[in-house]
Amino acid sequence: MSEDRWNTVLVLGGIRSGKSGFAESLVAGAPSVRYVATAAGGEDDPEWQDRIEAHQRRRPQSWTTEEVSREPALLTELLLSASAGETLLVDDLGGWVAAVLDPSRQPNDDEADVAALAAAVRDTAARVVLVSPEVGLSLVPLNPVGRAFTDALGTTNQALAAVCDGVALVVAGQPSWLKGSAAPVDAAAPIEAAPPVVASRPIAMATPSTPAPPPPPAQPPAEPPAEPATVVVPLTTPEPQPSAALSESTMMLPLVASGLTEIKPGMDLPLPNSDAGPDARERLTDLDLPGAGLGALAEAVEFAAATQNTTTPRAWSGVRVVVVTGSRAGGAAAGSDEADVERRIAETERGEGLLGRLAAQAGADISVLRTAPVGAMEDGPVTVEDAVETALRDGWKLADAAVDAGRDVILLAAIGTGAEAAATAVLAATTGAEPVATLPRVLVPGGRFDDAAWMVRCAAIRDALHRIRQEPRGATDILRQIGGLDVAVATGLLLGAAARRVPVLVDGPLGIAAGLVARDLASQTRHWCLLPESGTLALVKQGADVLGLTPVLQTGLDLGEGANALSVLPLLRTAISLAASSPVHPALLSEVGDDGLDEDTDDEIDDEDTDVDEDGPDLSFNTAAFNTVNFREPGA
Repeated sequence: MSEDRWNTVLVLGGIRSGKSGFAESLVAGAPSVRYVATAAGGEDDPEWQDRIEAHQRRRPQSWTTEEVSREPALLTELLLSASAGETLLVDDLGGWVAAVLDPSRQPNDDEADVAALAAAVRDTAARVVLVSPEVGLSLVPLNPVGRAFTDALGTTNQALAAVCDGVALVVAGQPSWLKGSAAPVDAAAPIEAAPPVVASRPIAMATPSTPAPPPPPAQPPAEPPAEPATVVVPLTTPEPQPSAALSESTMMLPLVASGLTEIKPGMDLPLPNSDAGPDARERLTDLDLPGAGLGALAEAVEFAAATQNTTTPRAWSGVRVVVVTGSRAGGAAAGSDEADVERRIAETERGEGLLGRLAAQAGADISVLRTAPVGAMEDGPVTVEDAVETALRDGWKLADAAVDAGRDVILLAAIGTGAEAAATAVLAATTGAEPVATLPRVLVPGGRFDDAAWMVRCAAIRDALHRIRQEPRGATDILRQIGGLDVAVATGLLLGAAARRVPVLVDGPLGIAAGLVARDLASQTRHWCLLPESGTLALVKQGADVLGLTPVLQTGLDLGEGANALSVLPLLRTAISLAASSPVHPALLSEVGDDGLDEDTDDEIDDEDTDVDEDGPDLSFNTAAFNTVNFREPGA
């Protein structure tokens, strides 16, 4: 058994319960993972293939995939041959049971196959996480084939639960440990006090420090004052008091009154509502909008709906722009003008400059956090582990401060030197991307590219990756070796925002790098992130693809980190407001057709649901709720 007290874990859950995402979070800290896929067939089913591809996109490219769908004995052999240093994720056992029951294998001793698998799980030297559908709460199938499958899967789940170190049940994205725990908390360990912020400056606000009630979604933001006020938002939180919950074995996030005790791989953060987003997008087809509707902006509507847990999301009324600054020594900063960077940071702190003007136009406030300089990545680790831990906490507290101030969305921005090189190195180290294909060119004032500086940055990344080729690749290792404190602060911000259920608009290399690192600490964080504009950088596009982030717009803006998102933010809010305030098309209120209703169901609807009065149609009736689709899934 490993030092964190588990070697094998069985993760159970129903359809769309989030079991696969939770299982992936348990192995996120492993240097490498062998993903064992059991799904078979579906080559002629586009929807099935889309589900498989969605699973593939959210897995790190450093993971390897092995197929065991055709012969059940392959999984048993794979487990027995795995070595002590390996980590395996088997997703899921439903596919394995279907292969066991394949008519072409009958007659066969299916119980012997289950017993052999359980013995292999018990005897394997590797760390193994197995995902399996929970069928014990479903209705008894009406046909013999269905009953045989549920009986066999139930028997398999029981056999594996008996030999695994831990068993977790995931319901609506929330795991409960039925046996053991993959992240036990040491009851004897003292609760660590929240460390101080690395370095902070006053926060320049584009609106007065006393917040006014937010305007209705359909109204534009209030005009900001001509002279922005300056206020200081405290980044410290009260010392959490000891709680009995901290002495129990649990995978729930170790938070007490917004304080945290430890940031480590396998954190259990909440997920947005997986049904609200698609339902909101489906609802757009019924709205009384001219032409083809909102087009690409439907992505923003779906995201807002999922994160707000409603099919009629409201436009974001309280926006906080968090600007993280950092500087690096060595080749990563080649071609940078530190004096010019400092000028732009100072302007932003005063609420001036490009970010200040755009924030004022959007009715957003700005929080600037300065991080300490870090070393050259080609020479050795850029910072120390304690500084990384502190920076992660500082980022978490930035998210806490935004939520406590009533903000409903955070926009992550950055100003500094060497961030592009650091983000390129993080992308290469975590996904295997080629640095020379993703490192942005070095642009100097006057529209001129400094190719000599670009080559120096490439060399620094090459040397850094060569230096860490045999080093661990965990999240904190990446931050300490090549990422730096600004990436660590941004990572902590994404984790804290997910914990507080507030969405984050990412923009630029730093946000993408932070998303890649945060994914290995808690895979749920990426579901709270939106990429408003793709920009022009291959680094951002490739990193976003790995994270599964689809850019809402592709306008070709290249204004710097945070400015692209701020520029298109008013358009996103307009689209969300239209989706919330537009009525259903009158033709769909009285006719059978595009709304998906048939003659039988239409007769059963109360008259009050379809009445049209002087205030307009009643939007409380959701026609999409009557459209049912049977889904199959490869894992969750």
